[in-house]
Amino acid sequence: MSQFENRKLLVVGGTSGIGLETALMVAQQGGSVVIVGSQATKAEDARAQLERVATAGKMFALTADLHSAESVRTLIETLRNEHGDIDMLVNSAGIFYPVSFLEHTEKDYDAFLSINKAFFFITRHIAESLVEQGKPGSIVNVTATAAKQAIETVQATSYSMAKIGLEAMTKHVAMELAKDKIRVNAVAPAIVETRIFERFIPGDKLDDAMAEFHSLHPIGRNGTTEDVANTIVFLLSDKTSWVTGAVWDVDGGMMAGRMLAK
Repeated sequence: MSQFENRKLLVVGGTSGIGLETALMVAQQGGSVVIVGSQATKAEDARAQLERVATAGKMFALTADLHSAESVRTLIETLRNEHGDIDMLVNSAGIFYPVSFLEHTEKDYDAFLSINKAFFFITRHIAESLVEQGKPGSIVNVTATAAKQAIETVQATSYSMAKIGLEAMTKHVAMELAKDKIRVNAVAPAIVETRIFERFIPGDKLDDAMAEFHSLHPIGRNGTTEDVANTIVFLLSDKTSWVTGAVWDVDGGMMAGRMLAK
């Protein structure tokens, strides 16, 4: 029997990057998967990728604007009506672009922080459903090393506020739900090579910029989506049944290296 057969995963932010890679791994290992993205075409393309690798489960794609409370409520209602059997959740959606503290606008702040509100209430719905059914479950949030370590050249104030808030939510919810056999953990990646950097680094400079980031990691390279997804899948699985409330640095040694440097 495959590791995730007869289980169903919801990935919020599952149409690209770490979220999609996690969804692919679970699909390959027998699980059913529901991915949530902001664009219908992109979500359907991702669902088709999942279908190509799926070994047992069924694949679904939903869309929602995580910045809109109304859209999130509609998503939750769809999950309630059509996907009451979800027992795994990954909150992986996110945006990043550098903006200095003195130039921050309210729009910038809301762009980063409103995603946490969506995570909060989607997670509450999944947990409530599991408790009502008396089922165990596993939840993994994707935070960032930037939440714990400020770097002068990385302008990420509200982004880091959002990520450290997600880390706090991870620990508190883990304690509340432990009695219900619902585990809640998080991964904190350093620099992972995803398309998110294309938003603010010109295409002709992207390769050089990413090459410069390698040196920030003691292990000598940036992370890949597979590096992080492997750890997420491990935390979702029963192999980590005694792990809850943990925030694991998946960062090529960045946090350890910076702490030693101090």
